[in-house]
Amino acid sequence: MHKKPKFIISGGGTGGHIYPALAIADELKVRFSEAEILFVGAKDKMEMQKVPQAGYEIEGLWISGIQRKLTLDNLLFPFKLVSSLWKSKKIIKRFRPDVVIGTGGFASGAVVKAAADKGIPTLIQEQNSFPGITNKLLGKQARKICVAYEGLERFFSADKIMNTGNPVRQDLLDVSLKKNEAEQYFGKAENKQVLLILGGSLGARKINQLIESQLDNFKNQNIQVIWQCGKFYYEEYKKYKSENVQVMPFIDRMDYAYALADVILSRAGASSVSELALVGKPVIFIPSPNVAEDHQTKNAVSIVNKGGAVMIKESELAEFENIFNRLMTDKNQQENLGRAFKKLAKPNATKDIVDQIVALMH
Repeated sequence: MHKKPKFIISGGGTGGHIYPALAIADELKVRFSEAEILFVGAKDKMEMQKVPQAGYEIEGLWISGIQRKLTLDNLLFPFKLVSSLWKSKKIIKRFRPDVVIGTGGFASGAVVKAAADKGIPTLIQEQNSFPGITNKLLGKQARKICVAYEGLERFFSADKIMNTGNPVRQDLLDVSLKKNEAEQYFGKAENKQVLLILGGSLGARKINQLIESQLDNFKNQNIQVIWQCGKFYYEEYKKYKSENVQVMPFIDRMDYAYALADVILSRAGASSVSELALVGKPVIFIPSPNVAEDHQTKNAVSIVNKGGAVMIKESELAEFENIFNRLMTDKNQQENLGRAFKKLAKPNATKDIVDQIVALMH
């Protein structure tokens, strides 16, 4: 190709949409060092900070999702949609991309639609086992749909679907080799099992309350706790810091945390599920019930059905102590869960998605 390849990537609103978008951009840069890559996001969402931090240009659209209740945002939605489609068309006309890639979120809807209307090849990447509104609508026009779960033929035409898995951070591929560094980083007590708690980057109130109520139980069982409580909750929970309990707003070295953990307690967002599969440790999922279309429960169930994890719903947390104590004393169950989960991992997801993008360029 004599001209520089150009790509528009759009996705955002949550880390779950932004992270895959950045992973795809990085892999495109590896394939085409001279590629021009432009991100398009929603004006007031986290992608406007995260994408420039990763070294890419981004343009913002005036768009937001539809709320379930009547709000000013909802009344403005038709205007925002028209404005975003109009701006997307202008961006596409000016930038002239070879392929447009959407990873979910409302901003990606406008851009992928505007590209598809102009006959530019488009690819969407669906992280969840149950697609969001935007991707469901775009599925009819997109040329390729990269998915991470089985059974999406219910929503998309089967000949467009490629089961690639979700892009994951490359530093998670061999966490088992980092055990020594991880022990130095976090400090590891002799003869203790390590429990890692992840409630998402902002935190999860229900999980934090649960852990608070279980600290004595953990202590009796000789468990060392690494607790990412989230930045909203750190002030409230930092008082529990002790020799056995590390409380943090956010874990910078996730690879070390995964390397050290014997058992992991986590939300079931799509990116987390894909990362945890690579790590191959026993996981207890406590899905967030307050996400669109109950994605997280569906993600968790698809792993539980294959013997790869344990799930406890927020409404059933009274059962937690029994289930947890059984798992901590049963090394066999721990190994079986970790092994079954690891079989579901797709370590080459990002490369496979970029192969599909390259195929669309010709």
